[in-house]
Amino acid sequence: MKNNRDSFISGFFKLESAGGIILMFAAALAMLLANTPLQSYYTLLLDTPVEIRVGALEIAKPLLLWINDGLMAVFFFLIGLELKRELIEGELSNKRNIILPGIGAIGGMVVPALIYTYFNIGDPVAMKGWAIPAATDIAFALGILSLLGSRVPTNIKVFLTSVAIFDDIGAILIIALFYTANISLPGLLIVACCIPILVFLNKRGIESKSVYLLVGIIMWVAMLKSGVHATLAGVIVAMFIPIKSKTEPHYSPLKSLEHDLHTVVAFFVLPVFAFANAGISFINISSEQFFHTVPVGIALGLIIGKQVGIFGLCWLFIKLKFTNLPSGMSWSSLYGTAALCGVGFTMSLFIGSLAFEETGINLLFDERLGIILGSLVSGVVGYLVLRASLRSNV
Repeated sequence: MKNNRDSFISGFFKLESAGGIILMFAAALAMLLANTPLQSYYTLLLDTPVEIRVGALEIAKPLLLWINDGLMAVFFFLIGLELKRELIEGELSNKRNIILPGIGAIGGMVVPALIYTYFNIGDPVAMKGWAIPAATDIAFALGILSLLGSRVPTNIKVFLTSVAIFDDIGAILIIALFYTANISLPGLLIVACCIPILVFLNKRGIESKSVYLLVGIIMWVAMLKSGVHATLAGVIVAMFIPIKSKTEPHYSPLKSLEHDLHTVVAFFVLPVFAFANAGISFINISSEQFFHTVPVGIALGLIIGKQVGIFGLCWLFIKLKFTNLPSGMSWSSLYGTAALCGVGFTMSLFIGSLAFEETGINLLFDERLGIILGSLVSGVVGYLVLRASLRSNV
């Protein structure tokens, strides 16, 4: 059993790390296209109208929003599957294992949000982006961690992943509570009707992926029309996927689906999202935009807020004897991991799109500047600190 668990964790990290590296290339390609004569074609591609109509039901969006609302629902579905598995039989099923990363995640969300608020408290429009620096990008972070090779202890990887999972839970709650449009009651009623169906399917042990997919699509469309962000449908459906089969003792529908989706998400969904959202043009950007309070608040939230929030609260709770420093981790490696959590790329871009781009607000700044700068500096600092720490522990 232990060998199977170790091989699963090893495979998971290899996949996430490789996906993180591809994510970097996708983001770099988007920035390259946005700063060359090909920019007009890049913009034209993302603005391409895509429409689906069935009778009176119509969904018409530019390609960019299909990526952000549609493909990212698959990403959130995978997050839901991972969360359920971890809570039932993974690292988070043991209460002792959730205290430190849980506390770190709280600090890593609250302190960056406070730093952003400090810079933007007087601007109600800018304050819409308060949650942007609270996110952590697990794929990108593990991609950077993989550069350190096999000398990285498993407990560091587990801690980083656990913090990111708690971070994702926080992001899901933030999106549900704070980033919704005008609420439509008919759409919410359809969503409410889908939930008992999912409960019935789960209780009966139905394992057919197509049945859950059908209910999930209906829920996604209803969410889209309700004003609650459609990606949350993925999380809800994932909670009802059976983790154990009633007919095959050694088969898990949830783990099978999670395994299949990991490849799709790591090598397609997230790179496509990064390509569509990371294309910043620096051609006409002024110094005023660089030093606007929004990108400054985001960058400092990711760089300083994550380090102070995660390391500071973890240090405090360890010193107060509420929990212990995991074996294989030193104070310096804990600090390096906290810095690495400042890589907020994918989730920060996603929340940024909800806060500003999808609202149609025309602002004189680009929040992606702060996201990319903050993530880049955090990644470099985390890598250098961890490299020095792991070298000294050899």
